[in-house]
Amino acid sequence: MTTVSAKHNSPALAPVADLAAIKTRQQATWAAGDYAVIGTTLTIVGESLCEAVDLRAGQNVLDVACGNGAASLAAARRYCKVTGVDYVRSLLDRGEERAQAERLDVVFVEGDAEALPFIDGQFDAAISQFGIMFTPDHARAAGEMARVVRRGGKIGLASWTPDGFIGQVFALVGRTSPPPAGLKPPPLWGTVPHCEELFDGAARSMQAEHREFVFRYQSPAHFIDVFRRYYGPIHKLYAALSEEKAATFTAELTDLIGRFNRADDGTAVIPSKYLQLVVTLA
Repeated sequence: MTTVSAKHNSPALAPVADLAAIKTRQQATWAAGDYAVIGTTLTIVGESLCEAVDLRAGQNVLDVACGNGAASLAAARRYCKVTGVDYVRSLLDRGEERAQAERLDVVFVEGDAEALPFIDGQFDAAISQFGIMFTPDHARAAGEMARVVRRGGKIGLASWTPDGFIGQVFALVGRTSPPPAGLKPPPLWGTVPHCEELFDGAARSMQAEHREFVFRYQSPAHFIDVFRRYYGPIHKLYAALSEEKAATFTAELTDLIGRFNRADDGTAVIPSKYLQLVVTLA
């Protein structure tokens, strides 16, 4: 684990991309397929993140871009007062179903991570598991998290790294269907320097640790089939590609899986590196 002291620079951010239009498209992308099928496999990440933040019973905790609530439920298991916020209503409905099944008390709210519908300092902690990293305006999203958490409170983030498997999947997606000019890639959230910049002036300290989540599927083809059906960005990409380009993308994705897959029995056992970051606010 690495402890990083907060810097005190004031970088100028001048996005070129039409972030509002991009956000609208992204919302439609994440509403496509059924991310809950993928999200349920990531439960261990939320559990680890809550431990890293050292949540305490009775604390008010916000899960930003919560999806179907993997991290929200992990916080609720620690007897926190949990609110999950996301802009995809269908995923919030899945989260509510899971909370009811486990008899956990979580409030799920429809809202935008870049304009959180909460007052300043309302929460003791905020967390985000592979969620806030997909916001178009990184600086605004980070600022909103810092705004709604009290002074001395904590922000916990789990974000895919650029060099890990999922980071490389997104690089492949970007080469196949280039993103709008000026849009910062989501895996930048998986780098310490970028997060230092995002929380500059708000953070007293940061603790960073690189961890791995291991995807386990029946085979490489099974992984691709599940992600093609249910993972919004991959689902939408395949829908937009011609048959020939889809076949090329499948071949390239199969090759990428082969480079990361550590199984030798025909199954897929794919480690994917992510950054677990805990920001303590000044």
